Amino acid sequence: MKKIVFTLAALMTMTLAFAEGETKTNAAVAAEQSKYEMNINVSALARTLNLDADEFGAVNIITSDFKKDMKKVGEAEGEDRANLYKKAIKHNLSYMHAVLDEDQYRTYVKLLNATLNNRGLNK
Repeated sequence: MKKIVFTLAALMTMTLAFAEGETKTNAAVAAEQSKYEMNINVSALARTLNLDADEFGAVNIITSDFKKDMKKVGEAEGEDRANLYKKAIKHNLSYMHAVLDEDQYRTYVKLLNATLNNRGLNK
């Protein structure tokens, strides 16, 4: 009877140790992915950049695409993540440059840099 109890105790201990390690790993992965989730308030951005209705619509679409691209970046790993990150930023800036005038674009770049710096994504 003692052997069965000790075997069960050992089995439970190993199971808990395994589950604890997985939880930490999963939590670290989730924290890393959450850095890449972009929740951009387009209305506040429109007020800051003083956008008209046409610009607002275009910026809304560009921002939506940027959110999707950054979500893909968060799901990628290693070299793929770095490449997807550069590509997402480059596309976002090129699309915004086509829609915004020079002053608006300069302000947008400052806001984007501040956001990326605050999240620890600018390297």
